[in-house]
Amino acid sequence: MKFDALYHANFTLLSEAVTDWGTLVTSLAQLQKDAETGLHQAANKANWAGVNQQVSKEFIGKTAGEFADAHTQANSIYRILEDTLGELKGFHQQLTTAVSNANTKGFSVLPNGDGFMVTLTTRPQDPAGKEPDRTAEMTAVRDDIQKILNQASTSDSSAATVLKALVDQSELGFSGADYKDRDSAAEAVKEADNLARLAKKDPHDLTVKEFDQLNAGFKKYADDPLFAERFAATLGPQKTLEFWSGLTDGRNYDVVDERRDQLDDLQRGLSLTLAGASQSDSSAMTAWKRDMTGLGATRIGGDSGPMGFQVMSNLMRVGDYDDKFLTGYGNRLMAEEKQLTAYGQQPNRVWQFGGAGGTYQRLNFLGDDTGADPLTGYMRGLANSPDAATTFFNAEYVAKDDPNNPFERDSDDENSYKGKVGLSNFQYLFEERDWPQETNLKGDDLHTGQNYMAMALEAATTGHPAGEMPTADTPPHNSQQTKLFESIISSISQKDTLLTGNGYMSDSMGQITAEYMPDIHRQLSAGKNDEALYPVVGSVANPGEKELTRFLYALGRNPEGYAAVNLGQYSYTTQLMHHHFTHPGVYLDPGFSQSDSLKQGMEGVAKTAGQIEGIIAAGRAYENEVRGAEADAEYNSALESAGTWGGTVIGIGIGMATAPMTGPGGAVIGDVAGTVADELIGSITGGMAKDSTDEIVYRNGSLFNDTRDSTYSLVEEAAKKAGEAAGQRHPLIEGSVANAAESGFDTARSKINDYIEGEGVPRSLDSEG
Repeated sequence: MKFDALYHANFTLLSEAVTDWGTLVTSLAQLQKDAETGLHQAANKANWAGVNQQVSKEFIGKTAGEFADAHTQANSIYRILEDTLGELKGFHQQLTTAVSNANTKGFSVLPNGDGFMVTLTTRPQDPAGKEPDRTAEMTAVRDDIQKILNQASTSDSSAATVLKALVDQSELGFSGADYKDRDSAAEAVKEADNLARLAKKDPHDLTVKEFDQLNAGFKKYADDPLFAERFAATLGPQKTLEFWSGLTDGRNYDVVDERRDQLDDLQRGLSLTLAGASQSDSSAMTAWKRDMTGLGATRIGGDSGPMGFQVMSNLMRVGDYDDKFLTGYGNRLMAEEKQLTAYGQQPNRVWQFGGAGGTYQRLNFLGDDTGADPLTGYMRGLANSPDAATTFFNAEYVAKDDPNNPFERDSDDENSYKGKVGLSNFQYLFEERDWPQETNLKGDDLHTGQNYMAMALEAATTGHPAGEMPTADTPPHNSQQTKLFESIISSISQKDTLLTGNGYMSDSMGQITAEYMPDIHRQLSAGKNDEALYPVVGSVANPGEKELTRFLYALGRNPEGYAAVNLGQYSYTTQLMHHHFTHPGVYLDPGFSQSDSLKQGMEGVAKTAGQIEGIIAAGRAYENEVRGAEADAEYNSALESAGTWGGTVIGIGIGMATAPMTGPGGAVIGDVAGTVADELIGSITGGMAKDSTDEIVYRNGSLFNDTRDSTYSLVEEAAKKAGEAAGQRHPLIEGSVANAAESGFDTARSKINDYIEGEGVPRSLDSEG
């Protein structure tokens, strides 16, 4: 800060700017409120249809979010400017007071270039004629003034730094970074610089105290956008990889001995920081993302060290990375996978750290696997980033006409000719890849990578992060998501051991299936694709009946898969009935009266529900025949533990595919319908359901026909509850849907006999009933 600039400062323009920003913040706050209540919430409740539901509703949601971000960013800028103005005014007053005091003491303070100088105004003499030595006083005046200028410079420069960093966060739109004042933003940037300096050290020389500083800093600031961007950009991609690889190679003995149990915390904090940084559009982070991808095939720390992909993928297990970065990274990763494994034909060469047999190094501390396979961490990253996951799995792994393509499949012609086929990333990873085998300390096989792949598929097909539930803002399924779901069904129906042999995938597969319940009902219904009876917004999955039956049966053979489909089916059926009872004119057959048409439609819904329950019940029956009481206990436990899941999914509808069900286009399920379904699901997860006469209508059990009886009783109970909630009971429909559900259950029996070959069919399927 120049002396002359601060001494003669005129703050009028800056004050006016701060006032203008304050006015803007107030205006944006009202716009944010209007956008949320007048646009966003109204859009979620509206009766949308067709393209409007798929495009406009999502656009409105994003636009409302931009208003919120605009208000947040403007408010942060206002607070920073207001703080800076107040401080500069204070420093200006301190400076003028210091100069005035100096004049009183006989000193002159004058500008001197960009700085200033202190001189004697008068030269007083003592009685003996000697001039007193006032050097110390002059130095003190100079130091006091310089201290004021230094503080003003810090205030001014730090404000400029954080303001520029805020603006650089988002190339288009606004940043959601929120700071209460200039000091908090400046402190985040300062801490980022300090931690980046530590991380740039040779990681083998990092002290335990410095390790603790890094851990504490990440815990405090990992979610801070300015901190994250500044840290990552300052450290750079090469140093990022060298830091984590060097810290985990076991050669920093002090850290290994004293802080090994905290490496998971550091991995988590570093991952969150880098994920947040990747969301920044600053030029520095744009280069960082490009260069990090380019370092993927480079050995880190020498010829025997891990590759960049191996290091970086382990820093993707936590946090939400930028979609574009994940997509580009994944494309390069799969290209390297093809080269290292000769298109998957040499699995023993997968991702060695280097040398003839590779060297051991643990890169992951968030779980039991070592982190050697980069696809494991990458899959976990995709599970948090639905759009990137959808794009990745649908991308081409190998083209049919690639001269190095080794993949052949039987064609459908009568000669069963084997020909080359192209594969997507999904098909290669799910059907063909030999995932590296690892064991935990107990000697048990680990399947972390494949489990994370199932989670990534959950995100890719549903549009929300794995392990979470869809919300009112979750967009309807698009064509790429439904295409992937169809591919999953096709793969498992052709080779059910892809699922039955990997039961740990069933929770994700069950969740996916529950969220596609409208599509499944359409495909299994007698009328097929009945848009009025089964309203679906967005793209619709259209798997074949045989494939779908085999897929559901495979899911039924796993307790968690069975529980998810079971609860999802009853939730959807109950809410669908409530929808039609509330809007009886929505589904009309021109050949019937409104009441007869409604009865016919509900019988169709009930029959399809019976089919689904019959198919998964047969899968459960088979497992109980093979494994006995142990399996039965696992199924009952899975249903009971799914209670929270059931209650959560009720209030929002299944998968948003039916969006507000207030009309023909409709899917956020209303509160009343959710409550009705919640009651039904609560009965199932509690082990039994009772009707109004206190008679048990549903039991968890292993026998196929017990489930059959429970199914039609429970569907009848669903119709009763849905009718009551809609304000009008339909006794004729309640009685007829029970028969329809029973008929659907019997239809499932014949479909399983037709479509499930060999020993997979339960003996009780034909011996009962």
